[in-house]
Amino acid sequence: MISIRRARPADAVAIGAVHVAAWRSAYPGILPDAFLARLSVPRQAAHYDSAIRSSTAVFVACASGPDVPTGTGPRVVGFCTAAPARTTEISGQALAEGEVETLYVLDDWRDRGIGRRLIRAAGSHLAEAGCRSIYLWVLRDNPSRWFYQRLGGKPVAEAMTHVAGRPVAQTAFVWNPIERLLANAPQST
Repeated sequence: MISIRRARPADAVAIGAVHVAAWRSAYPGILPDAFLARLSVPRQAAHYDSAIRSSTAVFVACASGPDVPTGTGPRVVGFCTAAPARTTEISGQALAEGEVETLYVLDDWRDRGIGRRLIRAAGSHLAEAGCRSIYLWVLRDNPSRWFYQRLGGKPVAEAMTHVAGRPVAQTAFVWNPIERLLANAPQST
């Protein structure tokens, strides 16, 4: 069974581990191998602990019951973070009021609707907070960018970001109005 809930500080290490595993899986050939090898679960855990304790909404997908080995408790298999937009425009073009900052699911748990449920939780939270539109950045060469297009996200801008001192192209996907995302990401699958 998979449940989606708000993250607690005790989830920070598991969230950090998902972050590191997801980056190492998704970004070989896109980001430098040495950078991916140096990713640190404790460093990521500290970052997400701070996010959980701040105004950032952090949601986790927890597997339990028959979905995890006997004798183990619930396991964090994915997460999503959302907050009011850090940037509301790029090159004079409006983006959106809310932002999904991260969305990662472990490889073995993909294609089960977990990403849809996580992004819906983030979108619902931002809608309740008064955001009428939402966006996220995805690395242009990310092999999972199709996921956002299938959810009705419209690519509206490209920009360069720097990761490990290297410029990397990214694309902004927007859902305006936010109801487009909520309609395309069901509550459960």
